[in-house]
Amino acid sequence: MSVTVRVPAKVNVQLAVGAARPDGFHDLANVFLAVGLYDEVTVTPADELRITCSGPDAAQVPLDATNLAARAAIALAGRHGIEPRAHIHIAKDIPVAGGMAGGSADGAGALLACDALWSTGATRDELLAICAELGSDVPFSLVGGAALGVGRGEQLTPVEVGGTFHWVFAVADGGLSTPAVYREFDRLTAGTRVPEPAASGALLNALRAGDTAALADALSNGLQPAALSLRPSLADTLAAGTTAGAAAALVSGSGPTTAFLAEDEASARKVADALMASGTCRNARIATSPAPGATIC
Repeated sequence: MSVTVRVPAKVNVQLAVGAARPDGFHDLANVFLAVGLYDEVTVTPADELRITCSGPDAAQVPLDATNLAARAAIALAGRHGIEPRAHIHIAKDIPVAGGMAGGSADGAGALLACDALWSTGATRDELLAICAELGSDVPFSLVGGAALGVGRGEQLTPVEVGGTFHWVFAVADGGLSTPAVYREFDRLTAGTRVPEPAASGALLNALRAGDTAALADALSNGLQPAALSLRPSLADTLAAGTTAGAAAALVSGSGPTTAFLAEDEASARKVADALMASGTCRNARIATSPAPGATIC
């Protein structure tokens, strides 16, 4: 017996970041949108916990207990008094260390798959609580669709989306460490008053209306200056996509993947082709949103 779960990537259409808290985290107003790029996580019975990975950049994925998929299995098993005996295989298609929550997706996927494999009977609230323990983005990977995350981003409220949005994601060479980007954010904002993060009403209205032009005007990412400071070449990628006709461009989360909102599928193809021709990225992926959360195949 095996269980396979498909789980989506995300883009932050708004990422408002507050000042560092005493615990080192930052309060956020984080509007997540799940997009149709997916990892698949398959779990099968085994004598011990084992992680394997295939797909683009699989060599960059840790195969030990630091992997969020392993941590999810261990956390679920611990709550139910069982041993985490499973082989977890991750088929990667979400960019690794790219600001699209690929690791978080794998954690949510493994959690849902192990719950089904072991028949733990965990409630949705229990699964979400484990997700929140694993990381700020993991609960959204389980839920999908669109949501506003506050606190560290783990406290979710569903957001209505009234249409389909078209995206191009430019995959950069190498990754960016999320903690390093937050440290750079703290450095850049040192000595200034950082506003309390709040969701943008204009952005939420644009999502609700399915209005691409309005969403383009409202996109924002408070971590973008920090990501650009650490990786200045991303500015060239953003410029290449914008010149090619993207309605808007921003760094996805902590980067280094950059996201381009397009008016329609044809425009998305044009932007992707131009990005590849520009030589400013390693790959360009087209996807639509919203997408469902972690789903058993």
